[in-house]
Amino acid sequence: MLAIMRKTFAVVLGLGVACAGVSGFAQTASAQNQQRMPEGWFKVCSKQEDNDICNVQNIRTANTGQLLTAVNLIQITGKVNRAIFQIAVPTGRVIPAGIGMQVDGGQAQKINYAMCLPDRCIAEAPLTTELVAQLKKGGELTLTSINFRNQPNPIKISLSGFTAAFDGEPLKQSEVESRQQQLQDAIEKRKADFQKRLQEEQNKAKQAN
Repeated sequence: MLAIMRKTFAVVLGLGVACAGVSGFAQTASAQNQQRMPEGWFKVCSKQEDNDICNVQNIRTANTGQLLTAVNLIQITGKVNRAIFQIAVPTGRVIPAGIGMQVDGGQAQKINYAMCLPDRCIAEAPLTTELVAQLKKGGELTLTSINFRNQPNPIKISLSGFTAAFDGEPLKQSEVESRQQQLQDAIEKRKADFQKRLQEEQNKAKQAN
């Protein structure tokens, strides 16, 4: 079981990196031309040994591509049967505080951290039918972690499209690759824009002197 879970976790991380930019299928050409950072709920599935693994995800990144938060609803069926709810946030968190999860105006639930890696900390809880139903009925998910300055960092994620992703078909490999390229293009565009603005500010400062 432990070996399977380690491999599963590695697969989930890989899918998160590879699919970080996958959004809803309704992305328009104009939005792509504006190099918007893709967002939204999506599902990817893979085969690992004697197990089928499906992961419904929503990944939020900064303009630089840095992870802000990632939500994973992982279902493993086959030789191992397990359903896991995971939240990933950047490092530098107050671990005992866990991550507060709130749907709309409901009561916040604490999700305890399971592990920290060099680039992220991951909280984990069982994925129950009650939780899935709550997310399907909700309009907005708020995830709040506490940073090293003891300040709350709430991230709000729309639940629009969650039900369609959870109940629908997973992305095809060609769609995954296409969305991955969109994300990379958006990140490179925003990095270039940032460098351009920085250079302009530096030139203005030199001229003022």
